[in-house]
Amino acid sequence: MSESPSAPSPTATSLPLTSRIAARLGTFAPTWAIFGLLLVHICFIPPLGAFYFYVIALFTGLLALAFGIAAVIVTRNDPNGPGRTGGWLGMASGAVMITVTIAGMGDGGGSPPINDITTNLEDPPAFASAADVPDFEGRDMSYPADFVPIVRASYSDLQTVEVARDPADAFAHAVATAEELGWEVVHRDAAAGTINARESSAVFKFVDDVVIRIRPGAGSGSAIDLRSKSRDGRGDLGANAKRIRAFFAAYGA
Repeated sequence: MSESPSAPSPTATSLPLTSRIAARLGTFAPTWAIFGLLLVHICFIPPLGAFYFYVIALFTGLLALAFGIAAVIVTRNDPNGPGRTGGWLGMASGAVMITVTIAGMGDGGGSPPINDITTNLEDPPAFASAADVPDFEGRDMSYPADFVPIVRASYSDLQTVEVARDPADAFAHAVATAEELGWEVVHRDAAAGTINARESSAVFKFVDDVVIRIRPGAGSGSAIDLRSKSRDGRGDLGANAKRIRAFFAAYGA
C-alpha cells in the first residue's frame, strides 16, 4: 500500500498578504527605532538624525498596526493559523510604538511649540560669546521676539527669583546647583554674574543650553534669572520650563 501524500505546509507566499506585510512592518518598526538610538549613542549621527529614525519607525508601526488589524480580520475563520501570527505581531509592534511615544511625551504634549524659555522677558539673560563657548559659533543666540507673548501666557510662574544670598555666594551656589543637577558647566564669569551650562537628554541626546544670571537684588540679596534653549527643533515638550523649575527647586529658592 502506498503512503498518502502529506498535506503541504503553508509557506510565506501562501499566507494572506496583510499578514505578510504586518509581520514585516512589525519587525522593522522597533528595529529601526533601536538602530537610530544606537547610532546616536555611539555619536555616529546627530540627535536630530536619531529622531528622524524614530519618526520613520513610528509611522511604520502605525502601518503595522493597521495591517495587523486587517490580517486578524482576514484570518478570523482560522484563529490558530499561521496568518494570525503576522497580524498579532503587527498589532503588537504598532501598540508598543504608540505607547512608547505617549510615555516619552509625558505631560509635555500640550506645551506650546517653542524652545527658548526665560524668567525675564524684558531683559533675557544673554548666552556667552562664541569665543567663550565654541558651540555657539554660527548660531543665533538672541531671544526670539515672537516667543515673548507665548511664554508670558504659558509660563507665567517663571519669574526672576530674589534670594537672600549676596551675589558672590549666590553665584557659587548656582554653580554647585547646576553641577548637582548633572549639567555640564561650560563657561562661568563671576564678574558678569553669568554661568553657561548644557544638558543632554537621556534618549535622543538632544542638547539644551542654559544661562544663569545673577545680579544684585533688593537690599543685600541677589536676583537670579535663567534661560534654557534647545538646539534642535522648535518645540521642546515643556522640557526647558521644567529645567528652570528644577533648578530653583534644587537651589532652595
